[in-house]
Amino acid sequence: MQGSVAIIVGAGPSGLAVAACLNRLSIPNIVLEREDCFASLWKKKAYDRLHLHLAKPYCQLPHMAFPSTCPKYASKKDFVQYLDDYVSRFNISPLHNRLVESADYDEVTKKWVVKASKVGSDEIEQYSGRFLVVATGETSDEFVPEVEGLRSFGGEVIHSTKYKSGEKYVNKSVLVVGAGNSGMEIALDLSNHGAKTSIVVRSPVHILSRGMMYLGLELLKYFPIKAVDYLLVLLSKLKYGDLTQYGITRPQECPFSMKLKYGKYPIVDVGTCDKIKSRQVQGRVPKETLDQKFLGAYIAAIG
Repeated sequence: MQGSVAIIVGAGPSGLAVAACLNRLSIPNIVLEREDCFASLWKKKAYDRLHLHLAKPYCQLPHMAFPSTCPKYASKKDFVQYLDDYVSRFNISPLHNRLVESADYDEVTKKWVVKASKVGSDEIEQYSGRFLVVATGETSDEFVPEVEGLRSFGGEVIHSTKYKSGEKYVNKSVLVVGAGNSGMEIALDLSNHGAKTSIVVRSPVHILSRGMMYLGLELLKYFPIKAVDYLLVLLSKLKYGDLTQYGITRPQECPFSMKLKYGKYPIVDVGTCDKIKSRQVQGRVPKETLDQKFLGAYIAAIG
């Protein structure tokens, strides 16, 4: 059994940040990652056009700022390079291909005992530590819901984590299910590449521009969340208007309050709303049965 002071499960940005803070204090730690690389969501499961929706001061990890040459809203390539540099700077060495099977606290030794299998083998490893940090993220597992007609659908069915670019969907009819930030930006990318794009908006959403998000985060330093939320909703109404005719409704609760209470992010619009208003992207209401007529691809973007 390998021992350490702290065991960190997950080598995404949060897990790397914890490891860096511990390494700076010379506190021994072990980072267990089920994929074959750190930051796998960014390196293997992100679409090509992705940029951070928040300005870089709000996305940097502890003890290391983004370089001055990086744009305000970092691209996927910029952010991956930043994470590579971060790992090198703080000497973080994750153990890859370790899938955690269980974690139990031993009342006698006052330590956590973590069992992890090595991916691709039957070997089980054990680790012990005084502290356990779970940093597996909010979107670590993909999910494609069962929809009547989907199994018999002859077109392409993928999760948004498999989507890279709209290049291969030129002139194809594509349905994006899920109007979170990934779904909305994938719909924009598809439309920009000439796909006949529709998006299913499953629940009410707040839509903010990048500028609104930045303003809101800055104002939260000085004003209560209710006041900031009120201003953001007002600005959103002024910019985007009433979108109900396009299948998009606004929640009763305010954007930052919903993030705080439910972990639900507002949509950061980078151009999709203009596409929806011009009908270049068709907003649709959810249906229990998949309408396969003229449909070429189905992309699930719901977590």
